[in-house]
Amino acid sequence: MADHEGSKLHIMMYPWLAFGHMIPYLELSKHIASRGHKVSFVSTPRNIDRLPKLPPNLASRINFVKLPLPPHQNLPENAEATIDLPYDKVKYLKLARDALQETMAKFLEEFSPDWILHDFDSYWLAPVASKLGVSTALFSIFTPPTVAFFGRLVDFAERTKAEDYTVPPKWIPFKTTVAFRLYEILRIIDAVTEEDDNVSDIFRLISGVERCDIVAVRGCSEFDSEWLKLLENIHQKPVFPVGQLPTTAYDAGGGHEPTGDSWKDIKAWLDKQETGKVIYVAFGSEAKPSQTELTEIALGLELSGFPFFWVLRARRGEADPELIHLPEGFEERTKGRGIVCTSWAPQLKILSHESVGGFLTHSGWSSVVEAIQFEKPLVLLTFLADQGLNARVLEEKKIGYSVPRDERDGRFTREAVAESLRLVVVEKEGNIYREKIKEMKGLFCDQTRQDGYVDTLLHYLHCHKKQK
Repeated sequence: MADHEGSKLHIMMYPWLAFGHMIPYLELSKHIASRGHKVSFVSTPRNIDRLPKLPPNLASRINFVKLPLPPHQNLPENAEATIDLPYDKVKYLKLARDALQETMAKFLEEFSPDWILHDFDSYWLAPVASKLGVSTALFSIFTPPTVAFFGRLVDFAERTKAEDYTVPPKWIPFKTTVAFRLYEILRIIDAVTEEDDNVSDIFRLISGVERCDIVAVRGCSEFDSEWLKLLENIHQKPVFPVGQLPTTAYDAGGGHEPTGDSWKDIKAWLDKQETGKVIYVAFGSEAKPSQTELTEIALGLELSGFPFFWVLRARRGEADPELIHLPEGFEERTKGRGIVCTSWAPQLKILSHESVGGFLTHSGWSSVVEAIQFEKPLVLLTFLADQGLNARVLEEKKIGYSVPRDERDGRFTREAVAESLRLVVVEKEGNIYREKIKEMKGLFCDQTRQDGYVDTLLHYLHCHKKQK
């Protein structure tokens, strides 16, 4: 693109209030800013303060805009992200954001961006922006298979029971296993059912897709080609993959920057371990296992015999009344062999360490991309949201292996955890998973390819911005 001033865009970013959303939005912001465009990144004051630091060369082009969240009677004070709340209180964050419609209209008038890239929850934003001459893109951090799986609003209305989500829908013309297991959809049944005071997540997502000008989605055509074509067919509008957006850590933040010594201590421990034998365990900022699940995970790690580094969320925010506990005697029995960290941990740095040989993960896409960045094979244990659909894609492509579970209630045993870890990390039959993850690195983390996706999107945004 030509570099004269007239060709520069002003793009506003409006991610959902979860770090798994804000970080990819920030990554895309960095790519856009590195090409000389101006980005206004809008979030709440506390979230902005918890984001990773920007590289100095981009700081002047990304303007962080602090937009306070209106108070809601069911939201605890200072709760501004999903990480601050128990699962059942997250809907009140959405309702508080919905109350920002007038404020956002004033913002768009004042800032007058060319485009606003918004998240799944803000289904009301496109009509507001359109009136003010601002073009809209729904930027989905959910992958193309997930967005395609939910179809259109008319399809959504036809799915009336949980079982409807356990088979691939009729509008997918190719063979696939992408669907939820019954226990996965039952855990997030509120995401697909309406409540008196709140619309469902899926209604928000599909309405947002149907109302915006274009769809941008985290993915790449070499990996998601059938799904991207299907998305365009379903919604009859342009769909742009923006690449996998691997995390570029300048000052690896993510909400809770540790004290200077914590990485030093973690690294010292990792340095002492055998190459490729440590299991890294982390289930993202959203998932909190139940007490039963926690016990089986812990005893499975113990049974596996591997050294492990486990980042454990024992509670979701100050308002979470249900604290989960490790089994009695577990920490004494695994002392020296395993570390359980209950605060923030530098995931990228840990995954980059040569002693890590496998990653037990929830299948959140950012964690998947980071594992691929550092060629760490994946053992999958899903909990919430789109994780089940991600896991099916990874299983289909032999990139990850799921811990066997009861299809109906999701139960799994410590033996299943231990056997899955051994299979993927050391056994001959698991070699396919170790090889596939290396293969994917070229596809997911190639800088030239990533740049190409961003350039294609920006070219379109430039050619189709509304004339003011």
